[in-house]
Amino acid sequence: MGAKPTFSMFWRLVFRALRLRMQRVVVVFAALAVGAAIVTAMSAVYFDINAKMSQELRTFGANFYIGPAHGNNMLQADYQQIVDQAPKGVINAGSPYLYGMARTELEKVVVMGVWFESLKQLVPYWQVSGNWIGVSFDDRNAMIGYKLANRLELKVGDSVVLVDGDKKKSLQIKGIVEAGDATDNVLIINLPLAQSWLKQPDTISHALLSVNNEKGQVDQFAQQLQKRYPNLEIRPIRKVSASEGQVLDKIKGLMGLVSLVILVLSTLCVNTTLMAIVSERSREFALQKALGAKGKDIVRQIMAETLIIALFAVIVGIVVGYILAQILGQTVFSASIGLRAQVIPLTLILSLLVALIAAVLPTYRAVKIEPAKVLKGE
Repeated sequence: MGAKPTFSMFWRLVFRALRLRMQRVVVVFAALAVGAAIVTAMSAVYFDINAKMSQELRTFGANFYIGPAHGNNMLQADYQQIVDQAPKGVINAGSPYLYGMARTELEKVVVMGVWFESLKQLVPYWQVSGNWIGVSFDDRNAMIGYKLANRLELKVGDSVVLVDGDKKKSLQIKGIVEAGDATDNVLIINLPLAQSWLKQPDTISHALLSVNNEKGQVDQFAQQLQKRYPNLEIRPIRKVSASEGQVLDKIKGLMGLVSLVILVLSTLCVNTTLMAIVSERSREFALQKALGAKGKDIVRQIMAETLIIALFAVIVGIVVGYILAQILGQTVFSASIGLRAQVIPLTLILSLLVALIAAVLPTYRAVKIEPAKVLKGE
């Protein structure tokens, strides 16, 4: 029965202390809430950024090359086997390519056979006048580089006729491509038609893939394939895959630095405010000790007050931080940021750690108060 009044008195002292010093409590609360909000926002973006940045950087196009180690061509069956055996979710898009010379009614041209349905993901930077061709089996339409189109005086909707002896194939131009590379001078047709017309069945020049690089798996995927297919040249396209890793590392480092600075500032602010509170309550602590309170009782009281403020600050900080994360996501990626499972415990642990570290020195000073000197007014 004796423990219950003591327990009740302890919490009465805690809540009375919080109520009577509301202005300083609000300062501590605000400092911890800001810290929790920044940690929540930064960690939410941090854990979701790989997926978002990977999506953003796919606008660079394909990041993986497969081609013959010797000679000009490789078997399409080898490419298909690589795609079929790849782990689920690794390959976002891919297409074989076959190049060759073909004659039109006007002049000889370079034709490029592709899988049309993959092109938007592999070469999203193409500027297309007209329309993309959406299905790989379309052998009635073609796309054409704008330089070749100008030379042949072709525009969208016109037809170009392939000629091979008595054999003719009419293709309607559905889109004119400006890519800024050799593609500007080629006629783009579907792969089966190219293989048939160039008399190279089941043959491709090379293949390009868009490989998921959220966890830096492009290099690992390339190394595995090189061991299994020594007769092929298999490698990441460095300018794309390296850009993903470098950009991600820099952004993550910046977010970590911002979070660290805010947490340090929060710690200093909380520490300064708690020191002021302890100084104001020196007579209160001296009286408690004179009445028999031990050092651990003072420690327990200050820690309880600090943790109560911190818990409420964390709740508010998580809500505000999530809103801030959405603002960052929409501003940078034009997409919402998911609140991953790791974010809430991380914010809670760091915020409580900041509060406890900030309370160490003020608590030590409170414990070291000498009742006789303080109550005498010395």
